[in-house]
Amino acid sequence: MIEIESLSKRYGATTVVDGVSLTVARGTVAVVVGTSGSGKSTLLRMINRLVEPSAGAVRIDGRDTRATPAHLLRRRIGYAIQGHGLFPHRTVAENIATVPRLLGWDMPRIERRVDELLSLFQLDPGAFRGQYPHELSGGQQQRVGVARALAAEPAVLLMDEPFGALDPIIRDKAQEDLLAIQRRFGTTVVLVTHDMDEAFRLADRVAVMRDGRLLQYDRPAALLRAPADPFVARLAGTADRSLKLLSLVSAGEAAEPGAGDGPTVPASASLRDVLAELIWRGAEAATVVADGRPAGRLTLAAILARGRAG
Repeated sequence: MIEIESLSKRYGATTVVDGVSLTVARGTVAVVVGTSGSGKSTLLRMINRLVEPSAGAVRIDGRDTRATPAHLLRRRIGYAIQGHGLFPHRTVAENIATVPRLLGWDMPRIERRVDELLSLFQLDPGAFRGQYPHELSGGQQQRVGVARALAAEPAVLLMDEPFGALDPIIRDKAQEDLLAIQRRFGTTVVLVTHDMDEAFRLADRVAVMRDGRLLQYDRPAALLRAPADPFVARLAGTADRSLKLLSLVSAGEAAEPGAGDGPTVPASASLRDVLAELIWRGAEAATVVADGRPAGRLTLAAILARGRAG
């Protein structure tokens, strides 16, 4: 658990972060959004003390981060940034092994961890361990950057615009990878982005900031249904609220007993994706499939009814 209490950062007379308080539950994803200059990246960097707070406190699992020397604290917290930040003169394996080496892991353990993470990110260890960053695609570099952040098995992972430099198709895959890895390891993630669609896709809770202040911290659906003020409403995009709400519910969650006579859709697909598939095919119902077996059905009418209710 991460507890942020009355956290502020001032540079002279300028307050960049102003008395922010929020709690990130263990094993969840919190996404911080806001316009440029809102203080979101500064807030993130105060968690691992890359930026020292002017006031307030950060506690991780009940322990004040000021009780640990900053360089030791950072070794326990994964950190991934836009553009990956890989060391160009080190191989992929050496990059991923950076923090485990600092922590004194033995080589067999490091090698096992490197191979495990490469495999999880669908990068064949035999092919990629010895490559250098310039030999990788942008998407591969970003995956290695996240693997490096996870190498020492941190309980907390901080991510600052990690997918901002990727093209839309690679970005979509990178987001899928992050969610899959986060669920597997139960990592607590705090991610900064300016992209509300990304926030809604990834977050258990979204923090909206403006001018250094926290305006609202809630579940994505709550931001759409009950924005705290007009700025949050504009940022969340409540004009197309129904479609956004459908994107927050998976087919597996909404499936009804039975089978459809139209296309099959994975249980992980959003209702927005299923709606698009049904309209494209001119079908009235779809069969939801989980682990290769039918898990229920979704009708066009039921999906539209959910959208109207939203």
